[in-house]
Amino acid sequence: MKIRILTIGQKMPSWVITGFEDYFKRIQPFVTTQLIELPMAKRAKNDSKADILKYCQTEGESILNTLKPNELLIALEVGGRELSTEKLAHTMQEWTLAGQDIVLAIGGPDGLSDDVRQAAAWHWSLSKLTLPHPFVRIMLIEQLYRAMSINHNHPYHRA
Repeated sequence: MKIRILTIGQKMPSWVITGFEDYFKRIQPFVTTQLIELPMAKRAKNDSKADILKYCQTEGESILNTLKPNELLIALEVGGRELSTEKLAHTMQEWTLAGQDIVLAIGGPDGLSDDVRQAAAWHWSLSKLTLPHPFVRIMLIEQLYRAMSINHNHPYHRA
C-alpha cells in the first residue's frame, strides 16, 4: 500500500511545513507516503458564486488528472464519515491486505468539486468543525501515523 495526499495550495506557513514534515518522517517506516501540492486557482476579493464554482472545477480537474489507475480516492470533507483512530487503523490494515493504494484529496478554500466528490470511493471527515485548510494537512498525517503506530504496536498511541 502507498498513500498519496493530494492537496490544493502550495505556499504554506512555516509552522504547517514543520508540523507536517515531523509526522511525514515518522510514518515512512510504516507506509510509503507522498504529498503532492497542486496549484490553487487564483481568486479575487469579490468573486461570484460562478467564479468559485469555476475555481473548484479547475482544482478538481488537477486532482483527477493526478490519479493513477487502481488508486482508491478518498475525499476529505466536513460532511464525510467520521472514524475513530482505532477504526482508521483497522481500515488501513484492510487497505494494506488488499494491496490498495490510497489517494486522500484535500480541497482548496472552497472545497472539492462535484466531480471529485463523485469520483471518490468514500468521503472522510476529520471533524465536524470547519478546520483551517493548512491545519488539515497536519491533522491528517498525524492521524495516519497514529493509526499505523497502532497497527505496528508502536507506543505512540496510548488509549
